[in-house]
Amino acid sequence: MALRIIGEHPLARRPDGRLVSRVATLFLRDRLLITLPGIHATQRLAYVQTVNADRREAGLAPLSAQEEQHAWENSVDLIAENGHLLIRPDPARMDLALEADEALQELISKRRIRFLNILDERVRQAVTEKGELWRISPLPQSVDEIKAMIGRSRIAIAQRPIYYYNMITGQRFVTFEEFDRLGALDAEALRRQLEEIRDYAQRPNRRGYPEVSFFMTDGSFGPRDLAAGDPAAADEAALRRLYEQWRDRFRAAVPPPFRRDDPDAAPWRCAMFSALVSRRDEPVSEEILRGLSPEFFLQIRWLAGGRIERGEILFDPVFEEFEARPDDPELRALCDPNAKRLFFNFIREFGDVEYLNIGRVVTSLSSRPSASGRRDVYIAEIKLSGVPRPLVRIIRFLKWGIREHLEEQKDLLRSIIEAEEYAEYILDRRLGCRQLGMNLPSRITMHKIAERYHGSRKEFEGQLLWATYAERDYIRGIATDKLPAARLAAPEFAVRFAALLGEAAAPSIIVGRLHLNGTVLFDDGDEVLLEDEQGLPAAIVVADHTGTFSDYQTELTAFAEGYAGPVNRRLALVPDPAAFVEAYLAGFRQRFADVQDEFRRRRRAFVTLFRHGQYAQEGAFAYRWERVLERLDRTDVDRLVEAVRRQIRWPS
Repeated sequence: MALRIIGEHPLARRPDGRLVSRVATLFLRDRLLITLPGIHATQRLAYVQTVNADRREAGLAPLSAQEEQHAWENSVDLIAENGHLLIRPDPARMDLALEADEALQELISKRRIRFLNILDERVRQAVTEKGELWRISPLPQSVDEIKAMIGRSRIAIAQRPIYYYNMITGQRFVTFEEFDRLGALDAEALRRQLEEIRDYAQRPNRRGYPEVSFFMTDGSFGPRDLAAGDPAAADEAALRRLYEQWRDRFRAAVPPPFRRDDPDAAPWRCAMFSALVSRRDEPVSEEILRGLSPEFFLQIRWLAGGRIERGEILFDPVFEEFEARPDDPELRALCDPNAKRLFFNFIREFGDVEYLNIGRVVTSLSSRPSASGRRDVYIAEIKLSGVPRPLVRIIRFLKWGIREHLEEQKDLLRSIIEAEEYAEYILDRRLGCRQLGMNLPSRITMHKIAERYHGSRKEFEGQLLWATYAERDYIRGIATDKLPAARLAAPEFAVRFAALLGEAAAPSIIVGRLHLNGTVLFDDGDEVLLEDEQGLPAAIVVADHTGTFSDYQTELTAFAEGYAGPVNRRLALVPDPAAFVEAYLAGFRQRFADVQDEFRRRRRAFVTLFRHGQYAQEGAFAYRWERVLERLDRTDVDRLVEAVRRQIRWPS
């Protein structure tokens, strides 16, 4: 039976571009989609009226109260937003949400249908198991996007669009500023608006949330205050007095920073964002992804992939849509060809995959400036049969591959050779870092995908090339530079963290870890803090050894300021600055001395480690390795520590 619509198409717009209706309700039993303007509660009444009219024509009795209740319980709320139809699932009835999804695909492209309730584990799990994390409606990823979302959330019920709408809970928030502006309305418009606010503030929706709430009140003003007055029975003078009484009590209940709607002000913007995307029992700061560190919060754009059914690979049909419309920018962003190739590699590698989701890290998690070369980073979540917890892998394409060398106007053979040499260089660097005490992930593997060349060299257009990527396990911790300041307020935590940071700094300075612009690379996104069961610092792992062996000749004391930076950035945040400094320097000194002693004790093993490699003064790793060892040997660790100490900037 075809889907029947009462009202306009759910994404229909008025001549001025506004949506005809922001909400819709799908009644699955009757395959009836109600899109009439209003709220979900009024659409449920419209459903009853429509079905009863049909039943009268068929000579049947109207729906019983039990039948009405059953139909409502088997309906799904929808919200139209920014060109998409968003399913608001009941987490306890994900079967209904998935059934609604299938039905709506008869009407709208699958890519236009997304799922809300991103913070609910049951919703995420159901969508994850379909291999379709890309269909969870993404939260904004920048200040501008947050501001745009707040602007789009404005909605009306029957009167003026004065409410900010939470699509997850169905709440409509009225701010003090919007309420304050009502005083400029004429008497009848004011009466209707106040009646609407009064009535809906006292009416819970199907999820138990009030239809209308008052933004950022302290609890001293609410529906009970409004219940004491009746705008419908008041003459104009009494109406104005009633409004002013409510306005004054509303104002007194709202802290001053929230009495004006100002998306440019961070406190107001963050509070409104939290009100619009979270539930009252679930703060927005909660991690979205299972076990992923907070620095990944909002940073992943999940991509179309596929699913596995009875061992068969079924790629998502949106790829076919993309083939038919390759110039569509939304489809181009969603249907990343490399994600499809990575999907294929994982299936070939593991074989017994239950589901797989691949996403692109859309913004750099490090604080360093961007440089030339490839910067693609992906994340994959793979659930294997019989393994209780999904594997999470980080995929980073090598900066210099065949494509990048072709762009440097090198011939194809030279580009292939240099790309392979670079991959070998990366692995040698990793081994060198481990030999010199850097705590790196225990496992990393190199893989390749084939991709088509599209660049400035027209003679190679469409040529199949290989791109190499490094794959490692995800490190379940938090990047040191993104550690919340509040964590450092605990004395024991701060001192332990300082000692570990100092220990991590020693191998970093030994291997000359610098950005191409000459700045020190440390404590900028690659160092990940692991905590013990008590939540105290346990270890720091360097997730990526980018920039190591960049400098192999400069005396290490020249980098003292860069390695004092991690301390200087935190001294104003810790309860005992002196203890923090001493713990950092002690950890630094001890780790440096241990590496130096190990080298001197087993000098031959260190010196000969890379003698099999190509040796040339310019660039070859074997040459860099020897220079780094010579510098390590001649460095006076006490003099180096004192040089760092002199760069400490004590807070005034």
